[in-house]
Amino acid sequence: MIGRRSFLRAAAMLAFFSTGMIRSALAAPLRERSLSLFNIHTGESLNTVYHTAGSYDEEALKGIYRLLRCHYTDEMVPISTDVLDLLCDIKNALDWKGQIAIISGYRSPRYNELLIAARKKVSRDSLHLQGRAIDFSLEGVSTRTLSGIARSFVAGGVGRYPGFVHIDDGRVRYW
Repeated sequence: MIGRRSFLRAAAMLAFFSTGMIRSALAAPLRERSLSLFNIHTGESLNTVYHTAGSYDEEALKGIYRLLRCHYTDEMVPISTDVLDLLCDIKNALDWKGQIAIISGYRSPRYNELLIAARKKVSRDSLHLQGRAIDFSLEGVSTRTLSGIARSFVAGGVGRYPGFVHIDDGRVRYW
């Protein structure tokens, strides 16, 4: 028999995730998508509208690519608009008005190998290597809350780490 506390916890989680999925459905037709980013490694900031009236702004995207470049090698690649849109949806679900702290965007093969050699928990096949993943945090928002909201979109991989959350546009999986 299920206890009252377990029932209430399950009901709260269902309500939380249902709300996120409704938000996801409502977020899709947004006329304008914007991001305010801060790269913790380079100290650079960017406030940009990267999508308006149904199309992506190539110049704004180039600014995002620059900010999300590999800070170790200074290499830059295009970043998946799917992962940018997921980041924007997460921000919007929280009605977040501040900057998003970027821990990692694109990661060059050279930097990825350096992290592996230093025994960091990174994958040899990381989607960061393809510009399809972002590690981020929001000041004052727990990684538990961020990963829960990210998972509610059922839109790719979501990992929770001490101090940040990983999102990507790969297959749906959680860790």
